[in-house]
Amino acid sequence: MIARPLPPIAGAFRTIMFVCIASISLEFNSLAYALFLAAVTVLYFCPLAVKSARRQNLLVLCVSYLFYGAWDWRFLSLIILTTLSTYYTARLTEKRRAAIWPVCNIVMNLSVLALFKYFGFFSENIRWLMRMLGWEMDWFTLDVLLPVGISFYTFQAIGYTVDVWRGDIKPARSLILFATFIAYFPQLVAGPIERASALLPQLDRLNRWQWRNGVAGLRLILWGLFKKVAVADPCGSVVDGYYGQCLSGEAEPLRCYLAAMLFALQLYCDFSGYCDIAAGSARMLGVDLTQNFNRPYIARNFVEFWRRWHISLTRWFTDYLYIPLGGSRKGRTRHFLNVMAVFLVSGLWHGAGWGFVLWGAACGLFYWLQ
Repeated sequence: MIARPLPPIAGAFRTIMFVCIASISLEFNSLAYALFLAAVTVLYFCPLAVKSARRQNLLVLCVSYLFYGAWDWRFLSLIILTTLSTYYTARLTEKRRAAIWPVCNIVMNLSVLALFKYFGFFSENIRWLMRMLGWEMDWFTLDVLLPVGISFYTFQAIGYTVDVWRGDIKPARSLILFATFIAYFPQLVAGPIERASALLPQLDRLNRWQWRNGVAGLRLILWGLFKKVAVADPCGSVVDGYYGQCLSGEAEPLRCYLAAMLFALQLYCDFSGYCDIAAGSARMLGVDLTQNFNRPYIARNFVEFWRRWHISLTRWFTDYLYIPLGGSRKGRTRHFLNVMAVFLVSGLWHGAGWGFVLWGAACGLFYWLQ
C-alpha cells in the first residue's frame, strides 16, 4: 500500500510543531521564529483557513499557545486561567451589573501576578523589617521562574474587565476570539498592551492576504531586527565591559558617561526593536498593533518623553489608575500623590526591586516638576 503524502496544510502544521518542540524558546531575533512566522502566515491565508474568521482565530490561538509553550509549557495553565476567568467574568457582568464580579477577577489576576513576580521581593523585605524590630521570622523564600509576558497579558485582561464594567465595550461572545485576544502571539511577550476595542474587531473579521501588508510587515520586522541585532546587542557588549570597569574604579569618568549613553541607546533599540518585530508580524496577518514608541529621545521635556515612550503602558496607567484616583481634578496635593502613585506602580511593573521603585519615584518627581 502506497502512503499518501501529507496535504500542504498538514505539512506546514507539522513544521510548526517541529520548530516549537525543537526550540528552547522562540525569540524574535532567532531563525526558529522566522520559520515559525512563515509557516503561520502560509497556514493563516491558505484556502482552508480563509473561509471564516473563526478558523483563522482557532489557528492563531493554537500557534499562540505553541509559541508560549515553547518558552515554558508549564505556564500555559496561567494564561488559560486568566482567559477563562476574564471571559466568564465579562459575561456575568453583562447579565448582573454587580461590582463583585470584576473586582474578584481583578484581584485574582493581580494575585497571580504578585505571586510569580513579587513574592520573593515582598517576603524578603517583610522579613528584613521584622528583624529590624527584633522579631526573627523563619519564612521561606519562594524562588519561582517568572512566566514570560505575564505582566502584559494580565494588564490586557484587567483593562478588558474594566471596559466591560464601564460599558465601554460589549463582552466577546466567542471564547475562541477572546482567547486569541489574550494570547495573540506577536504582542504576547513584549507588548504593546492592546485594548479590546482596538484588537478584537480586527480579529473578528476575515483577513485576506494583501501584498502591501506583507511588504509593510516585513519592512517593520527587518527594521526591528536591525535595532536589536546591529545596535542593541553590540551596545550591550560594550556597556557590560564599561560598567564593570566603572564599578571597580578602573574606568575614567568619560568612559562611565559613554557607558550610560550607550545603555540608553541599548534599552531603546532592544525594546522598540521587539515591538517593531511584533507589529510587523501582526501586519503580515492583516492586524495593526498600537504604536509603542514614537522617537522618545527627541522629546522636548520629560512630560513629552513619557507620551512617546512605552505609549501603551502610559495610556493604560492613565486610564485605569491615574484617572480613577482623581487625576488632576482634586487639588494640587492630590494631583501630586496621583502622579507619584502611577510612577511608583510603573517602577514595580518593570521589575521587583528597590532600584525600580526608586527609579519610578525619581521619574514621578521629574514629571511633576515639569
